[in-house]
Amino acid sequence: MKQNLGAGLGLRPQHYAAALEDTTSGLWFEVHPENYMVAGGPRLAWLEAIRRDKPIALHGVSLSLAADTEPDPQHLRQLANLVERIEPALVSEHLAWSMWRGVYHPDLLPFPRTTAALKRIAANISRTQEVLGRPIALENPTHYLHLDNHEWSEIDFLRELTRRTGCGLLLDVNNVFISASNLQFDAAAYLDQIPAEAVMEIHLAGHSEDAELGAALLIDSHDAPIAESVWTLYRRLIQRIGARPTLIERDDHLPEFQELLVERQRAQEVLEPTSRQVDV
Repeated sequence: MKQNLGAGLGLRPQHYAAALEDTTSGLWFEVHPENYMVAGGPRLAWLEAIRRDKPIALHGVSLSLAADTEPDPQHLRQLANLVERIEPALVSEHLAWSMWRGVYHPDLLPFPRTTAALKRIAANISRTQEVLGRPIALENPTHYLHLDNHEWSEIDFLRELTRRTGCGLLLDVNNVFISASNLQFDAAAYLDQIPAEAVMEIHLAGHSEDAELGAALLIDSHDAPIAESVWTLYRRLIQRIGARPTLIERDDHLPEFQELLVERQRAQEVLEPTSRQVDV
């Protein structure tokens, strides 16, 4: 069926009960599928209970699409099983790699944007979408330092991936702001170049300054309220591309559920009066 998705919240175990009881109109939730790719247990039971009343999106962190090998077949099968079970509104992953020779690393690691990497990542995205039976959204990375040997600009790289694979984009505005600060480019100009038709979802989150370098190095920490500069970029983006499902991310220093709802409502007010329809 079709349902309007406006602004949603990242769902964490601390807020399961509040999420289940909440009656906020239009609220939806997003989770990391890796925490629920099991046959049963209390977490999956909670997720299924919440899914009965609210749309759920899956935001993966370990498919390692930019690695030099195909996504792990077992991981893909488990993800496909969860997709079939939960019937999520959206499925997304990161433009990064996190696995090397069968070993997972606890980070989303960068890579040079070469033509060889483009072909490899496009093949991995296509394989993922084939197994899942649906398009996924690809999240733009956060950058902390300049890498040598790029052959493509990031915008052109993302645009070509969507063209070759039919995938969409998960546009993380906080990632753009941090990367622009760390690498010294214009965040607004970056957002102005993103192809509007490719954006399936938007993420908003808080960030922090490095303990030693301060504002010279911003960290995508997801542990603070969304900065006013990020809100400004978000409003500019929505004015250009129209309403898109928007997710408030918070992974650390979790406040009370009601405090997150305040940020969610702020995003919802930017999106109104219309939200994009997606299948759920």
